[in-house]
Amino acid sequence: MQETSAPVRAVLFDLGGVLLDIDFGRAVAAWTRHSRLPPQQVRERFAFDEPFRHHETGRLDDAAYFAHLRQALDLDCELSQVEAGFNAILIGEITETVSLLQALRGRVPCYAISNTNPAHVLHMRRAFPGFLDRFDHVFTSHEIGHRKPQPESFAHVLQAIGLPAGEVLLFDDLAPNVEAARALGLQAVLVRSPADVRKGLADRGLLS
Repeated sequence: MQETSAPVRAVLFDLGGVLLDIDFGRAVAAWTRHSRLPPQQVRERFAFDEPFRHHETGRLDDAAYFAHLRQALDLDCELSQVEAGFNAILIGEITETVSLLQALRGRVPCYAISNTNPAHVLHMRRAFPGFLDRFDHVFTSHEIGHRKPQPESFAHVLQAIGLPAGEVLLFDDLAPNVEAARALGLQAVLVRSPADVRKGLADRGLLS
């Protein structure tokens, strides 16, 4: 385990896989109903490709990305149905971890950092009222212009909150993001379950 000598003055949460349950298979299932392709080809063609990355870094808007998906997946449906399938990825809050976030509020600033897009942010606000309001600020890749694990994404957050890297604690469910954060000096915990978040907070004296 990395050194944790510096006091934690801010906690940074990833969203999908840490605080929100997600399943990309739900999108594939929704789109398959409208596709001229067999399910396996729909799964194969829905990739984290260049348009996906451009969508998540603000270089491609929702309409253009959904038009790309409609063409790539050979979908016979309106863009609104493409979007509905895309939003189906977001299932709901992970209650135990959200409770830990709630317990931290007022004790230490809590921020979110997410590789995401305007459609998903809007859907989160509509489907999970108050969820994003639990954070002091939500840093999204499409606004920052960089995705984790790009160091620029973490550097943007550190500059915005005005704290040295060593005093910021990140919880993320992807090892490359955790490794990139640690390389910049952040304290970072790889999350496989809510228990990892609880232990990471307890180890640093952030839980009563």
